[in-house]
Amino acid sequence: MTAYEPSGEPGAGTDPAPGPARAGYDAVVLAGGAARRLGGADKPGLRVGGRALLDRVLAACAGARTTVVVADPRPTVRPVTWAREDPPGGGPLAALAAGLGPTTAEHVVVLSADLPFLAEDSVGRLLSALAAGDADGVLLTDADGRDQPLVAAYRASALRRELSALTRDRAARTDGAGRADLSGLPLRRLTGALRLARIPDAVASFDCDTWDDIATARARIREHGHVLDEWITAAKDELGIDLDVDTGVLLDLARDAAHGVARPAAPLTTFLVGYAVGRSGGGPEAVAEASRKAAALARRWAEEAADAGPAPVPDTGSAPAGDIGPAPAADAGSAPAAGEPGAAPGATPDTRPDAR
Repeated sequence: MTAYEPSGEPGAGTDPAPGPARAGYDAVVLAGGAARRLGGADKPGLRVGGRALLDRVLAACAGARTTVVVADPRPTVRPVTWAREDPPGGGPLAALAAGLGPTTAEHVVVLSADLPFLAEDSVGRLLSALAAGDADGVLLTDADGRDQPLVAAYRASALRRELSALTRDRAARTDGAGRADLSGLPLRRLTGALRLARIPDAVASFDCDTWDDIATARARIREHGHVLDEWITAAKDELGIDLDVDTGVLLDLARDAAHGVARPAAPLTTFLVGYAVGRSGGGPEAVAEASRKAAALARRWAEEAADAGPAPVPDTGSAPAGDIGPAPAADAGSAPAAGEPGAAPGATPDTRPDAR
């Protein structure tokens, strides 16, 4: 049953059973809702920017010591502990009670699985505010100023205290004739008893309840200023790469190769840098050093082309054999194409996606 039982026993999953409390925080992600406004679609599995909503939330709480997902097990971007309220579909309060069982940290981040723009820094702000104050929890508010209790950090002791009180109250009301569990109770029955602090954040608190919300999220990540970071993150997840690099360095290298050598040199050069770094087993510093060397080489090519000027054009007229004669002046149509050898290094606009 979904009565609150502060046993500390872990749910079945791929995480090891939590040991003694250690510094840090735990996370509980609620991912078992019915998604009625989405026609019963598998909301945690819907993709925004090529990544499942659940995986995006798991990335935001990647620093958690133990992460419990309350839902039926499914493939995820990282290992988690799985839990389920009994009976399934008992609502967010029952799901929270089920998810809290495997946790042991003093602070617990509680999240829904439909937050496409939640990031690690937002989770960090919640935890910092909780640690700095005396509130039972800190939650985000949305664009309309409404509380979002499923984008919040709580003191685990406060959650356990109120969940136990609700279970005792439910048991007293049933007088032994029914299930003394939390199924069907609204989450406000718990949050209404807590002392809460609030942080306004219209972006991180944005959740996807409807297909219009999904469309809005998918459009926003393609806006200028978002698309590059979103693409890099999605590509790293897809390729199984856990490496943070300075993308500006790589973009500068691609620009230098395109301008100083030829446009196709940009992707090929960045590929060669990645291959070299991979073979050496290097990290971000190795990427920066290999990029520096390749960029310097591209700039040398550009300097040589600029010093040499336009390539001479042989005279194919009637001059005697062996007497080439002076090269005719190149007309406008024979000027080197921008980005080709012989073109000035600045002949084309910056090709970086974030240049404008």
